[in-house]
Order: sequence, then structure tokens, then C-alpha cells
Amino acid sequence: MPEPVDAVEMRTALAGLRRTSGLPVAFGGLLSDARHARIAELDGARTGALRGLVISAGSGLGGKAIALARPCAVTDYPTSRHISHEYDTAVAAEGLRSVVAVPVVVRRRVRGVLYGALRTPVSLGDRTFDAAVAAARDVEQALAVRDEVRELLDLTREQAAAGSGAAPGAWEDVREAHRELRALAPRVADPALRDALLAVCGRLAWASGARATPAAAMEVRLAPREVDVVACVAAGATNAAAARQLGLRPETVKGYLRSAMRKLGAHTRLEAVVAARRAGLLP
Repeated sequence: MPEPVDAVEMRTALAGLRRTSGLPVAFGGLLSDARHARIAELDGARTGALRGLVISAGSGLGGKAIALARPCAVTDYPTSRHISHEYDTAVAAEGLRSVVAVPVVVRRRVRGVLYGALRTPVSLGDRTFDAAVAAARDVEQALAVRDEVRELLDLTREQAAAGSGAAPGAWEDVREAHRELRALAPRVADPALRDALLAVCGRLAWASGARATPAAAMEVRLAPREVDVVACVAAGATNAAAARQLGLRPETVKGYLRSAMRKLGAHTRLEAVVAARRAGLLP
């Protein structure tokens, strides 16, 4: 079953959908397998009739959206001839009439479904439709970031565990993975996953053969964003490239780099990288 953080992402998207579209009801959930989604999150519902409902691919409006991997809508759910009606009891209990369902698609695979609904049978306009699609895109982006983080974590945990025995060429891979993980960390909404990601970054930094002495480690304290910027510099990124990778303005990157260099006692970018590695802040 999806982890709780997925529910957080869905709740945020549903609240945004109601706010931008004016729809009174929004609900949705992620797929538990290739063909079934469970409605886990409701926003604006008057009853709990929809909560826990398992939607099968091809069944009802949401199932149609899952099967076709594209948005679908009906003007009057109870009387629509374009969908099957396995879920009419729950829909009627909530009093829903006009409904739009949008699949959540990541890497060409449907991962969930998001709905917006009215309690009156009116045609949904482009503004409403676009808001529902945008909300689904927000969930897709969050899931894509989590997928990327998990893949990088899987790839780097073994490298970190290998310690100083890694070949010189392998350390370039470790350093690149460290930079990518640092850049992704601020985009991860799940605190537990973010902490795990940063913990692996720390292991990667300290697994290097050139570890810091206790005194050096105590002397240098860089802010997380300062470490992010220095990690990008270590990978050869310009300030502009680092800004793109980290989602910052170039001027902000320059400020973080200046601050890091001052703390590291460095006068050049290269000196900053070397000092950061000696302090155990970078692999």
C-alpha cells in the first residue's frame, strides 16, 4: 500500500484543486497495484461514503481515466451512459453529479487518480478541467522526485558502505551521486525520506579515504545550502548551472558560495572544494 507521505502529497493537491477551481469536492488516491486505486483522501466531502472505495481500471469514471490514461469527465454521473455504474451508491451518498477524473501518470505508468466534483449537473468548463490536470501534475512531480531519490539511495548505499576501498574512478560516481542527492533533498516533502537522503549524503562524504580529523570537523560548520552549492562546484558546475540544479537564483548561489569560502578559509572555488573534502563535508 502507498506510504503515508503519498497521502500528504495527494491532500495538498486536492486542497489546491478546490482553491483554484472553486469545486466543492475533491478526492483521490494512488494505485495499490496495476489495476486498482483506493480513494484515501477527501477534501470537502460531507460523508465518508467515498473513503476506502477501491476503483478498478475500466470501472466508473475514475476507472475509465485509469484505463485510458487520460482525463475523463461527465456532466451528470448518475445518468451518464459513457461510464459503468459500480460506484453509484457511494457517489449518490455524497450527492455528486458533475465529476472530472484525472490520472496521475509517472514515466508512462498510471500511479493514481484525482477527482473534482460538483453537486449540480452542469458542464465543467476549461478552467475547472485545467485546474484538475494541474493538481494531478503536482502529484506526478512529487512522485517522480521520490522515485529518483529512492533510485539514487539504492545506488549509493552500497557505495557508501564500500568505504575507502573504492577505486578512484568509482569515487567520481560517488561524488556525482552525492551532488544529485543534495540537489534533490529540498524538493522532498517527506521528512523521513529527506532525513534518510541526507544521512546517506553524510555517509558518502565520510566514506572517502581522505576523512576529516575531529578537529577539522568541529572547526567547519556549513549550512545545508552552502554544502549543496560547494557540491555543485565540485562537480564542475558554474554558478548559473548550480542555480538551475538547485532551483535558486545565480545571485543566491554566489552568496552561499562566498559564505562557504569564508568559513572554509578558501580564496578560490578549488580551494573551497578541497577544504570541504578535508573537513568531511564532501566525498
